[in-house]
Amino acid sequence: MAGRTSQASRRRGASPRGTTNSRARQPAKKTTRATARRRPAPRPAPAAYVGRAVGALWMGLAHGVGWGFRAAGRQAASARELDPEHRRDGAGLLLFGLAILSAVAIWFSGAGPFGARLADTVRLFLGAIAVVVPVLLMIGAWRLMRTPVDPEHRGRGLIGWGSMLVATAAMLHIGQNPVDPVQRDYAGGLVGAGIGDLLERGVTAWVAMPLLILLLVFGLLVVTATPINKIPERLGLLAGTLVAPPDAPAEDDEEPETAVAPKPARRRPARKAAPPPVDPDDFADVGPEVDLQETIVLPRRPASRVPASRKPVEPPEHSAPPTRAEQLALTGLAGDYVLPPANMLTGGAAPKTRSKANDEVIAALTGVFDQFGVDAEVTGFTRGPTVTRYEVELGHGVKVERITQLSRNIAYAVKSPDVRILSPIPGKSAVGVEIPNTDPENVALGDVLRSRAAASDHHPMVVALGKDIEGGFVVANLAKMPHILIAGATGAGKSSCLNTLLVSILTRATPDEVRLLLIDPKRVEMTGYEGIPHLVTPIVTNAKKAADSLDWVVREMDMRYDDLAANGVRHIDDFNRKVRNGEIKAPPGSEREMRPYPYLLVIVDELADLMMVAPRDVEDSVVRITQLARAAGIHLVLATQRPSVDVVTGLIKANVPSRLAFATSSLADSRVILDQPGAEKLLGRGDGLFLPMGASKPVRIQGAWVTEREIADVVKFCKDQREPEFRSDVLAPAQDNKKKIDEDIGDDLDLLVQAVELVVTSQFGSTSMLQRKLRVGFAKAGRLMDLMETRGVVGPSEGSKARDVLVKPDELEEVLDGLRGDVD
Repeated sequence: MAGRTSQASRRRGASPRGTTNSRARQPAKKTTRATARRRPAPRPAPAAYVGRAVGALWMGLAHGVGWGFRAAGRQAASARELDPEHRRDGAGLLLFGLAILSAVAIWFSGAGPFGARLADTVRLFLGAIAVVVPVLLMIGAWRLMRTPVDPEHRGRGLIGWGSMLVATAAMLHIGQNPVDPVQRDYAGGLVGAGIGDLLERGVTAWVAMPLLILLLVFGLLVVTATPINKIPERLGLLAGTLVAPPDAPAEDDEEPETAVAPKPARRRPARKAAPPPVDPDDFADVGPEVDLQETIVLPRRPASRVPASRKPVEPPEHSAPPTRAEQLALTGLAGDYVLPPANMLTGGAAPKTRSKANDEVIAALTGVFDQFGVDAEVTGFTRGPTVTRYEVELGHGVKVERITQLSRNIAYAVKSPDVRILSPIPGKSAVGVEIPNTDPENVALGDVLRSRAAASDHHPMVVALGKDIEGGFVVANLAKMPHILIAGATGAGKSSCLNTLLVSILTRATPDEVRLLLIDPKRVEMTGYEGIPHLVTPIVTNAKKAADSLDWVVREMDMRYDDLAANGVRHIDDFNRKVRNGEIKAPPGSEREMRPYPYLLVIVDELADLMMVAPRDVEDSVVRITQLARAAGIHLVLATQRPSVDVVTGLIKANVPSRLAFATSSLADSRVILDQPGAEKLLGRGDGLFLPMGASKPVRIQGAWVTEREIADVVKFCKDQREPEFRSDVLAPAQDNKKKIDEDIGDDLDLLVQAVELVVTSQFGSTSMLQRKLRVGFAKAGRLMDLMETRGVVGPSEGSKARDVLVKPDELEEVLDGLRGDVD
């Protein structure tokens, strides 16, 4: 106690022990008495510690549970913000897992004790229907993951499937003896017992069964969304589907369904777009896509002095790609011929709406305008498969030439030499700057043929071309061309274009609607189409026979015109319609059977080879066909990779109004094809300029692409249905021409044979050589050379140069036999 007092005294500032300070000793005494009166605190009992521990444990558990529920609530709130598509996928996968578990448990009595409990529970409620529960769960999982969510269909499915399950369970309960242990598993379970017993006791089994059958039919009608008044129609459609051959086009559908359902795309908010650059009516024959990609327009800043530094223009968002529509049913004349299905041609990847490259180009263009002090601004762009067109609007008082003069600077800024400036864009007060995409896209032929532009026109001569620079599908009706010239350098896309034309015809037209005459002097381009039923003769690969086949086309045209004139009609379509209606019949006593004329499409893959062998005959036949054959339903496609003036002559150009130019090697070639520059700046690989008949400016397109495998599949599908019916007179030379040539030879046959031997063996075609070797005058030598030219021995005259010899030494005997046979 004294120690405690000393410590208290020191805390209060008391003097050390032994001092006489009374004021210091007095507080020490009071402290001692107070301390002596306090009792020591009692030590807590052990039960108190236990109570405190229990309380702390309870509070900790309460806090932990509360935190868990709050965390779960936060997770649930975040789960509600999850994409609905992901939630539906999760629900579908959960149902799929339950389907697997229930299948193993119910069908195979496996899945352990949990599976046994699950199987017993399902059988208890549903009885024999438990066998189909895994199948129903799999169907539900598939619909959740594949079919878009539809609340109306969800309620309809719940009511329909529920009605069918209840009706089936009740009928099983009434039809079986649930008391018998053997038949108990085949009854309807508790659901069937509850409904079946109630009906059986209330109205007897004889009335209950018809009522349950009606409930079952009601559920089936609800699930299939079939009103009672539509039952006969749906049964008729089902019977027609079962009886009709596979992939046959449905003719009685009010709204034909698409063969491949397009993937549903998220809707974007509508944006105000500028008017289309070209009026669709101007290209009604071309057939552009109806809902082309719109050009996004940026707000135009007020015209003012160009600032020293301009902020980069915010690039616009590109509009959604054109919607896809499947190919509609095309009705052919022959009931036994089925067109290839639409899904035989695969689709391409979804077009890109916008990329980083577009933003970089807009910034580069803006920098060029600022650098050279041009009051111009990029106000929008339209992205195509391979090229993007950027729209540039000029300020007041700025000449368009200021932009065209900057073409090289623009090419330098965007790092591309293939820059094309269009001034102005048709239908807009803006200059177009076309710049290749650094991330180009392929255009699949299947997408073009399934587009709305192709499906809305049932004409058998409609072919797919590709996509334009605005992303719209472009098709063309060859019957309205009526003839087209396709030209481009090697590798530019000419052969791919011919493949798309041929596959388009095969997938849209029957052999009774369109017949084909294919001329392929190169011998390798069209070999894949040999044997298709659309051919009138095997593919012509001999350049000499090609001239005879073109002459047959002229004779066929004359014969058709005779029939048109005799029956007072002006076009082959009118003639065919009257023949089908029975208005045109063969004259009395004639054995001829009047039948509709099919369209005849003649495709020449390399015109230059034909012009080298027989230029006069080929030019005469081509000119006659292009001048007159439109009304007779005969149309010509001429393709060449050498568009020079000696191949595409003035007469041919004047009578072939439609042109399709791919990349050319020179400006002169572009002028030969299009009569204007532009083709020399194309990129190749299908990038082309399409100038249809009646158009003032060409449309830039990216040609469609079809793979070799797709060509082989389509050709096989066509060949398996019908054998080709060849015309024997296609390659036969005309008799009048033979007599004319015989008269030209006259008595000079021996000299002509000697001249041919000299020229072919020496491979040197010179008039002076004939003069020296045969000892004839200049006039006779020139006449012999002209005769050899008409027979395809030498080529045309090229001034003072020696003529090209077109016959090889190993072909000499065949040529001589032909010469001697002409006069025999």
